[in-house]
Amino acid sequence: MRPPQAMPAESVVGAPRPVGRPDQVPPGMPGGAPAGPARSAAPPRPQPAAVHHAVLCVNAPSMAASGPDGQLRGHGLHGFYRSGVRVLARMELRIGGMEPLPLQGTLTSAAQARFLGAVRIPGDLDPDPALTVERLRHADGIETVTVRNTGSRPARLPLEIALGTDLGPVGEIAAGHRPPDLPGQVQSAGLRWAGPTHSAVVSAKPSPHAVLAGAGVLRWDLEVQPGARWSVELRTELESTAPGPRPPGGRGTGVPLPWAEPEVRSDDPRVQSLVPRALDALGGLLFADPDRPTDLYPASGAPWRFGLAPADALWAARLMLPLGTRLAAGTLRALARRQQLAPPAGKGGPGQRPEGLLPGALRHGGPELPPTCTATEATLLFVTVLAEAWRWGLPRHEVAELLPAAERALGALRDGLVDGFVTDLSRPVEERAAHPVAARAEVQAQAHRAALHGAELLDAFGRPGAEEWRSWAAGLRGRFRERFWIDDLSGGRPAAGLVPGGQQLPAVASSFVHLLDPGLCADGGRHESLLDRDQTRVLAQRLAAPELDSGWGLRTLSAKSPRFNPLGHRSGAVRVHETALAIAGLAEAGHENEAGALLEGLLGAAAHFEGRLPEMYAGEQRVPGCPPVPHPAACHPAAVSAAGAVHAVFALAGVRPDVPGGRVLVRPASTAPLGELQLTGLRVAGEPFSVRVSRIGVAMVEEASAELQLVAR
Repeated sequence: MRPPQAMPAESVVGAPRPVGRPDQVPPGMPGGAPAGPARSAAPPRPQPAAVHHAVLCVNAPSMAASGPDGQLRGHGLHGFYRSGVRVLARMELRIGGMEPLPLQGTLTSAAQARFLGAVRIPGDLDPDPALTVERLRHADGIETVTVRNTGSRPARLPLEIALGTDLGPVGEIAAGHRPPDLPGQVQSAGLRWAGPTHSAVVSAKPSPHAVLAGAGVLRWDLEVQPGARWSVELRTELESTAPGPRPPGGRGTGVPLPWAEPEVRSDDPRVQSLVPRALDALGGLLFADPDRPTDLYPASGAPWRFGLAPADALWAARLMLPLGTRLAAGTLRALARRQQLAPPAGKGGPGQRPEGLLPGALRHGGPELPPTCTATEATLLFVTVLAEAWRWGLPRHEVAELLPAAERALGALRDGLVDGFVTDLSRPVEERAAHPVAARAEVQAQAHRAALHGAELLDAFGRPGAEEWRSWAAGLRGRFRERFWIDDLSGGRPAAGLVPGGQQLPAVASSFVHLLDPGLCADGGRHESLLDRDQTRVLAQRLAAPELDSGWGLRTLSAKSPRFNPLGHRSGAVRVHETALAIAGLAEAGHENEAGALLEGLLGAAAHFEGRLPEMYAGEQRVPGCPPVPHPAACHPAAVSAAGAVHAVFALAGVRPDVPGGRVLVRPASTAPLGELQLTGLRVAGEPFSVRVSRIGVAMVEEASAELQLVAR
């Protein structure tokens, strides 16, 4: 996401300090850090980098960004990066002193891009260009340049590649700061640049005929015969010159993806490109935990959130459970090692963050809502992901290893209640009592779901406290229905939150979708929702109305709000994973027509983004003939949007397992909004699971573990 110009960075664990987000709480605002003393007016800050037109290839912990012409010019985000450092800022290619005419620049996978250009040989009378220049780029820092001569005479001309770097941190570069280039030095078949903590090396094969260190230029004198080609491979590497903690690495060579690779067939061809491209995008974001390299977890997104953001990682892992439990297990273990533990005896005191908390920061809730706490969201979601992974088939011994961390998370919930509701678990107990903040509706839904999931885990593993949590969840349902529901002439709606004292916040926002997500329970059923049946029906109608449904997906804030901004992170933009949650929740609650309308909008947007949905895009109303408007600050790829796109499709098959109970329920959407849908290669209980949904919404399980009883409704 876009780097702010004067805001603190949100916590990302196990990675270089990330770029801060514009939806975070700045100092001096409610829920933010204390404001500092008044200062004289600061000079204007540089314009932050925009990435909506960038060709960005990603393979954690590396990425590369350029314009569609493939030239790395050192502008904005251009460059090769590794572990948050810009290894190379400039790589500008010229043949005969000319830049190739750009023809095409596109991703061939999440990690690779292809750029094609053309060059006319000077003095050639043929109007067609004789030379094509192809650049194949990999996020890891390898680029192959191939010159082809399709003309009728030899091409004799120099090829020059101008290189340079600043070894700058991505956070500063994203905020618009451009550090000065470092002086280059000749090193064997290339150039080297040295900084205070890192060095960068670019080597070429074959070796250049000349190296101009002062100008940073590698030069080859080419002679390419008609019908022939010539290639050079450039390799960019980062070397650390200072001791420090070992950064997380990427998925190693030969390490399998932590999910099954399904085959998807549908009457709707958009689905068949969306799912594989979403999975490819998520694969580029996988990091390996340095404490246990076999544990893989997804980064939040590139370029701005290229590290472990616990809430986003847990959401992605949860949405990917139909393809196996390995991603959930790796993410849960990585986060359990980072969970806040109780201080040693005698070491605690005022201001101590609660035990059981996962890392996270405050994030803006938009112009009409209070901030949200990603630490609260992640802590509650930890319990849900563990419980649902267990239902999908996470082995019992792996669940048992993680159960103490889930119990600590439940303990943080128990200690975080204010007036019967949940606000910000990250604040110390004494601070919550002295300075209460608003209770948001979606946080109550997340807490309610965590309590019920926690009760199931405690019961199944012989731990005490299950009935206490069920009783608390029942009490929360009653309080929520009494105090959060607003009756009005439109039929009513949930309040977005309650401020201290009980006043309702009437904003209409996409965060309501969390009320439709009560969570998976025994026998493939759904836990009871915070809303009753009639309230759920009214909410479904509200979500499908044009004030929230842009035609491309759900706006984060109603278009009727005077503070609506179609490009606002929380004031009107479409966030993909919230639309995906709405599709799944509406379908499971029986509101299939509303789910189908939202799915059509999401698939329409995906087609315009070539199947690679960004984190968000503008909440402009859909108009025939006009594509969705990109957001200049959106991460692409982003873990929650990639996993959400997959989830929106798979949810229509209605596969709801209970592996501990030996059952799997299959209840597809009877309206069959995708026509015939066949999903092959899902995973339930660690075994392949395949299902086909007919055009009239009837499911047939074609492959499943013999130990599971199949139930259809």
